[in-house]
Amino acid sequence: MRLYLLPLSTRRTFLYAQRLHITTTRTDASYIDRGAAWAARKWSQWEKQESGWQKKVVEYGNHAFRRIPYEEWGLKSVPALSSRRRKEEIEGAEQVEVVFPRGVLGSGEQDERVIDTVRRLGVEREGLHRRRLMWCFVGMPITAPFALVPVIPNLPFFYLVYRAWSHWRAISGGKHIQWLVEKKLLKPTPSPILDALYSQAAVKAKLQRQQPSGVDKETLLLTQEQVRTFSESLDVPALEIELERAIWQVEQAIQKSDGAGAEAEAEAAKDGIEAQKSGKQEPKHKMTEKEMGSDGKEKKL
Repeated sequence: MRLYLLPLSTRRTFLYAQRLHITTTRTDASYIDRGAAWAARKWSQWEKQESGWQKKVVEYGNHAFRRIPYEEWGLKSVPALSSRRRKEEIEGAEQVEVVFPRGVLGSGEQDERVIDTVRRLGVEREGLHRRRLMWCFVGMPITAPFALVPVIPNLPFFYLVYRAWSHWRAISGGKHIQWLVEKKLLKPTPSPILDALYSQAAVKAKLQRQQPSGVDKETLLLTQEQVRTFSESLDVPALEIELERAIWQVEQAIQKSDGAGAEAEAEAAKDGIEAQKSGKQEPKHKMTEKEMGSDGKEKKL
């Protein structure tokens, strides 16, 4: 297995695991893996349909998949830590490479920063996935009666089953990452290929680090046009769809954040103008000292 750390913006990094030397046969695969493979083949068959409810299900499903957080997809790419894999990684002579772009992460103690980033990505969403996994289990019995509807399959039930499996895979991938960090089996490896691909992004990241402490605007480091180049240069075809989805989600998040910031600034400016106007208002007549007596009372003229 090889891990890739791919910065998407000046604040977000995508973790992806490439599985190397896969020799698992169909008989060695678990029942869960076999079920996932069967579902993938069935989904591919539905995608080839020109019309019908299967095609509609695929269209809506792909739209929903696009909105699943890219962090979850990244953790799902990490295989679960089985007893056989644990033994192989402990007894194996080679460590798991963590490939990253040196120019984007900056200078200094890079190995520690890389390990800390991998640890954070493996831990930060574990509680969220556990809570949502439990809600999926709660919803399954509620949606089970929909199976009585003829012709159309019980889509809500199968969606909850898929989401439960997805959350479980993300939890398992995160545990595998934590175990690798704990056993010190990760080997940070700077990549000249990534440095070349991130050449323009390195300049953006450097400028971001040089900004004053009060200025912390998120900047996108990758674009959709670079996705295919990344997957071809790294020779990881599956990375193309993962990066495309992740970049789209970060773009949406930045646009939403910028929109909220602009609204807040406009509201603050409006409040400031109103406060300035109210401060300029004075009473129609202000008594002078000549009109006031020594005791502070108004004189009768």
